[in-house]
Amino acid sequence: MSIVLYWHPLSSATPIACALTELGVPHERVKVDIRTGEQHRPEYLALNPNGKVPTLTVDGAPMFEALAIHLWLGNRFGVERGLWPAAGTPESLQALSWCTWAYVTYGTVLKHLHVATQGDEALRSPVHAEVAIRGLNELLALLDARLAMQPWMLGADYSLVDLVVGSVLGYSVYLGAPVNAHPHVQAWLARVQARPAMQIDA
Repeated sequence: MSIVLYWHPLSSATPIACALTELGVPHERVKVDIRTGEQHRPEYLALNPNGKVPTLTVDGAPMFEALAIHLWLGNRFGVERGLWPAAGTPESLQALSWCTWAYVTYGTVLKHLHVATQGDEALRSPVHAEVAIRGLNELLALLDARLAMQPWMLGADYSLVDLVVGSVLGYSVYLGAPVNAHPHVQAWLARVQARPAMQIDA
């Protein structure tokens, strides 16, 4: 199986690179310079019509959207490596739920914060930023309650779910999300980010 990751360092593609490293999956990396607009070239748009990274090709067949790639990697490689729950188990339902929660539920509120604080000047708003912070705080409280009962997202052992959720939350700290107000989340995130596979920046 030939796997190629089209990515750019310190972008939304970085968690995919980390997941491939965590799983020990042989792959090739092709850097797409998003600073110079390489993601908008016709040959790249043929792989990813969004014109963004990441893109993963599997034997030449393209796949895009980071969440979809994470879920595919988990199911394809994670089960046999003990990093993803087997299909049909209660844990597999939790894995799908929390990964989607991170990218969709938490991610949507995070996008509001980004627009209100770092987006177009005309759209910036302290009021909207405060509303977004409040929403993130409520979501982080849910996660904190879960992590108060267990060390990792699915229980006693680390999994790719920790990598996926942790990647989104790590980025949210940079944008000003109140992660540090939730001690169990803060401690868990530090453990996730300390893993060797997460040390990818180039």
